[in-house]
Amino acid sequence: MDIVDLRSDTVTLPTPAMREAMAHAELGDDVYREDPTVNRLEGIAADLVGKEAALFVPSGTMGNLAAILAHCQRGDEVILGHLSHTFLYEAGGISALGGVHSHQLYNQPDGSLLLEDIHNAIRPQDIHHPSSRLLCLENTHNRCGGAALSLEYTRQASELAHTHGLSVHLDGARIFNAAAALEVEARELVAPVDSVTFCLSKGLCAPVGSLLCGTGAFIESARRIRKQLGGGMRQAGVLAAAGIIGLKEIAPRLKEDHQRAQFLAQKLRLIPQLVLDEGTPHTNMVYVALRPDVPLDADRLAQELRQHGVMVGVVGARRFRLVTHYWIDDVALERAAQAFAEGMNNLLE
Repeated sequence: MDIVDLRSDTVTLPTPAMREAMAHAELGDDVYREDPTVNRLEGIAADLVGKEAALFVPSGTMGNLAAILAHCQRGDEVILGHLSHTFLYEAGGISALGGVHSHQLYNQPDGSLLLEDIHNAIRPQDIHHPSSRLLCLENTHNRCGGAALSLEYTRQASELAHTHGLSVHLDGARIFNAAAALEVEARELVAPVDSVTFCLSKGLCAPVGSLLCGTGAFIESARRIRKQLGGGMRQAGVLAAAGIIGLKEIAPRLKEDHQRAQFLAQKLRLIPQLVLDEGTPHTNMVYVALRPDVPLDADRLAQELRQHGVMVGVVGARRFRLVTHYWIDDVALERAAQAFAEGMNNLLE
């Protein structure tokens, strides 16, 4: 049975064009900066987001960590959201490896941080306090339903931070999804920030890798940190070749994933035992939960769905996340909706 895997867009496999490009990639030693395919990928990435330079890293987690360590010294403080990926899902690396203190603010439902909260979180110059050094934003925001931060909000938050001497880093793991949803260019969305990471291995289908982008001097600092973290790769053009295809061929079609997420949401709304989050889907993520009177839990229903060949993400005791991506077509979505309906009936009989 073919599996319909909606757990995440991280499950995407390389496209045939990627596999072909990987097989014939021109290679060199990237630590010596001699891999022409990596150099080409970094140039394309920097140009796409309007930054001076880019650095190919193995993962978005390493990209965010390298960025924060390049912006901050030990004992400095970063302001970020309590639902941000860096705070929740990156193993506390900024503290464990960088000695960077975090100040968490409440994320609003749209993924933003209130400007007033940011302002109030910036520390005065006082020897008793850590130094406020960096503001981190996330776009799209994973735990806030895949919502896209607007350009205007990013400008306002960045201007506030810059006025007080803070730099701004954007975890843009899915920045091209945000650009597609807002119908603007990615370079416009990230213009106000000092650095940005984005992933190649999510909706862009590449098997491995992320890019960290910023000024030339910033990327030189981050390159040293990448080496310290064990991220210096050698003939990495094998991986970079897939990333180039992702940026050129997959990024322009992400709106199709958003349309399919809308289609899936419409199907799930017809199932009386389910309730969708307000506004979902914002991009390629559908958040749905069991209604309070349904005597089931998410793990049990997920196990039943697996028997129907459908895999979903369990993100709470009664809540699911379903993510559309390149390998999910309309037939797969019909199967997923049918599996929910049949699975629910089987368990409630």
